[in-house]
Amino acid sequence: MTSASWHARISCGRETGAGFLVTERHVLTCAHVVARSGTDEVGVSFAQEPGAIPAKVVAHGGWDGRDTDPGDVAVLELDRSVPSIKPASFAAPSDAYGDPPRRLLAYGFPKRFEEGTLAEYRATADQLIAGEWVQLEAWAAHGQPLVPGFSGAAVTLADTGRVVGMVSAAARDPGIRNGRMLPAHVMARYWPRLGELIPTPEYGRTDKERLRELVEGRGPEFADRPECSTERLYCDAVGPFGPPLPSRRFGSLWDAAWYLLSEVPDTGAVARFAARLADFTEDAPTRGALRAWPSRPHDRRPQAPVHRPAAGAGTGAGARQSWSPILVEIAPSGSGDHQFLVEVSAYNGRHRRVVGSRALPADRVRGYALERIDEAYHELEPGARELIAFVLPRRWLNTDVAHWQRSADDQSPLGSFAPLVVMDLERRRSGGLQHKLLQKWQRLDAQPTARLHRIGCGAVGQDPVRLTIGLRRGADMVGFASPPRAGGTRRLFQASLNAAMPVMLWPRTGCRGDHHGGAHGDCAGAAFLDHLAEHLTGLPPGELPSHIHELRETAYASEAPEPHWAYDLALLWEDPRCLPDPVGYLHSPVG
Repeated sequence: MTSASWHARISCGRETGAGFLVTERHVLTCAHVVARSGTDEVGVSFAQEPGAIPAKVVAHGGWDGRDTDPGDVAVLELDRSVPSIKPASFAAPSDAYGDPPRRLLAYGFPKRFEEGTLAEYRATADQLIAGEWVQLEAWAAHGQPLVPGFSGAAVTLADTGRVVGMVSAAARDPGIRNGRMLPAHVMARYWPRLGELIPTPEYGRTDKERLRELVEGRGPEFADRPECSTERLYCDAVGPFGPPLPSRRFGSLWDAAWYLLSEVPDTGAVARFAARLADFTEDAPTRGALRAWPSRPHDRRPQAPVHRPAAGAGTGAGARQSWSPILVEIAPSGSGDHQFLVEVSAYNGRHRRVVGSRALPADRVRGYALERIDEAYHELEPGARELIAFVLPRRWLNTDVAHWQRSADDQSPLGSFAPLVVMDLERRRSGGLQHKLLQKWQRLDAQPTARLHRIGCGAVGQDPVRLTIGLRRGADMVGFASPPRAGGTRRLFQASLNAAMPVMLWPRTGCRGDHHGGAHGDCAGAAFLDHLAEHLTGLPPGELPSHIHELRETAYASEAPEPHWAYDLALLWEDPRCLPDPVGYLHSPVG
């Protein structure tokens, strides 16, 4: 066995028990050993230190006085540090069990054993009794039983001396040679700092210390919000097929995080927990730190941009870098006409990182989306070619997202900050239309130019079904002279979506397009289509987001007395190759 110098004898009034040093100044023991610490002095003795060192209770597990009460843990802080004694080391939570069973040792201080004595035991099974204890049974039919004086003793692996738990109780009948152990990972529920000392898969001490700092104290701000309850966050982290909620309730956010670290096999679950918690945290620096956890040097090292032909850019477009979209998906939540699910993601190649996902009322959608778009840039490589893509319900496609003020500190339009496009939510979810869109882009890649089909203000009486069939065969882009607000234009707009048009453009304001017959040559919509046709000539469709972005910049900066023709230009642009099926969350984190 390794050195036992960190074993301690604890005295509190007439009570004597055991404990063990875990830092230079902190000792763990049972709460019932120091139950009278409010009136009686607590003394801690070590074999290598002369005399007893005064100590005070600085943390308590909540034990309430009965044998079956949970939280029989107390943390003692010594009046002075003991640098000459190396604190105990801990084993991984699973190391206490095995087949054959692991031999366990406990070092206690029963009567007539002032210097201490050893008891040999083993864990009956890894099943927790009442979610708290592991049953111990004697290693052999003879030898030292667990008796008063062993409470608070470290239970160690006989071959390594590493701690796996603490003795908390013994059988009342001396003829029954068993007892109870608080496993180390259960003790960490009551003193979070202990979790940093216990080995867990993948995450080291620094990772856990940082997570604890970020998580502790965050619970009260979510108290009245059921969508971010601790249990809901846990379920989001493990997914629909992960381990169910434990039978006991989580006492805090850290309790849930520690459970994920120490008892859930999926090591990625705790990172998802942190990212989900970030989405409900109002403090931006803390939100970013939670989302980035665990941040390690190799996680975020800059990478040289990869140059390859842009998706949808024809053969003459040259070698251009692919898009790195920031996807903003806004969908009805199913809980009312004015409730929406908003999810913001960042793509790097085929990897998708969800940076925010919330159910929100309509009046909070804009602020939330803009805030998360800004944070999504942290997920892009330095040389990434950004594209902000809004996936909107059909009735929202004419929303002025390009004109949204970029942030509270920047009044410039979002459409002037980066290439911005919209996509139709219903079409994005249609397997048939996505397949047709892929076929369209394959043909566009092989064509020197793209064909623009004009739909003027006077075309509202056109048959939508015939338009859909005709566009599938004879057009690559559709330009509308009027926004999709009036009934006739909306039907033609939907017909164009059903034709799997990869590019659709229109003025967000202006003529309603509800004129039936008559001349429309002097209509602003006709002039818009003329300008559009002139601007699009020779441009590869795959590069349109960049060209429209430049056009918007020109329009927004124009000082002419009349608005620039492209001031309210809307662009629906969809290339499924830029937005592959996600590799990030495999389930919806909001329900």
